[in-house]
Amino acid sequence: MSPRTAEHMTWNQAHHAVDGVMVHPSDGEEWKRFNSVHPHFSAESRNVRLGLCIDGFNPFRSFAAPCSCWPVILTVYNLPSGICMRSEFIFLSTVIPGPSSPG
Repeated sequence: MSPRTAEHMTWNQAHHAVDGVMVHPSDGEEWKRFNSVHPHFSAESRNVRLGLCIDGFNPFRSFAAPCSCWPVILTVYNLPSGICMRSEFIFLSTVIPGPSSPG
């Protein structure tokens, strides 16, 4: 990790949310609940928080073909909202192939 990226990894601790406005996942109720349930983890701002995303699609663009592909993507949520969704910080962790969606 570059020194420039490393300085952004503690952004979520210094970020102050405006009430009623969600700009980043750290503004959400679940983030705050996680902090209260796991105070030891949340006390260290450099602990990496990842978002897990999954979405399926048909690689052949045909609903008649019995194939599907489900990429599982990890996103680094420590970074500011303008950076955390850039392609260099989104990681394809696995792909679930199959004739249908995962159960």
